[in-house]
Amino acid sequence: MAPLLAARPRLWGILIVSNSAEFDISHIRLGDRPLIVCDVDDVVLQFIGPFQLYLKSLGHEFLPRSFRLHGNIVSLADGVALEDQHVSRLILEFFEAQESWQTPIDPVVSTLERLSDDADVLFLTAMPPQFSAHRRRLLDSAGLTFPLLASEQPKGPIVQALHGGRDLPVVFIDDMARNLHSVKEHVADCLLIHLMPDSPVHRFAPAAAENIARARDWAHAAELIDQHLAAHTISRANPAA
Repeated sequence: MAPLLAARPRLWGILIVSNSAEFDISHIRLGDRPLIVCDVDDVVLQFIGPFQLYLKSLGHEFLPRSFRLHGNIVSLADGVALEDQHVSRLILEFFEAQESWQTPIDPVVSTLERLSDDADVLFLTAMPPQFSAHRRRLLDSAGLTFPLLASEQPKGPIVQALHGGRDLPVVFIDDMARNLHSVKEHVADCLLIHLMPDSPVHRFAPAAAENIARARDWAHAAELIDQHLAAHTISRANPAA
């Protein structure tokens, strides 16, 4: 795996996302090379499958009737939907127990390992920051040692602050259309890749904009990234082309 800290690293500071919240990215160091920012749940780590198993272990069941968890989790005992507050608590408890349930999506480990030879890789997960240590241990145990940021704030401003308008390729991968659209609004010329599992609930997922690439799997996503990086290399070598 190529080191994250390449020659002439850039050390970024505090990103102020709103008037009421600050998001610290001061520990992130980027080299003078492309950046790949990647979501985690159902992109790098399996989420919906393990979460369903977790629910069943507690006597509940997720019914994929729409693209949301609230309103679709019922008791196995009587089929009654759980209250939203109960569902929210179950999600937090699952994040607390994630190391016992979630596993990498194949072949993400080898794919990101190869891509990291030519680009910095960073995980940006939409998860309460208090569970960062749990996720860090889980990713490390799978050999996914790339830097991790956990935030429930919009992803567009975060990626914008990380990239900083550099004249280098940037890639963003996510399974949620709203996150892809957020980055699209804030980061020009970013390769946006919509990558999500073929699950019953994801069939209800909102579609991403037509100009956002849809990847079938990690092998396809890697092809799209390779093409994007190669095109940038050619354009820099032949600026008049």
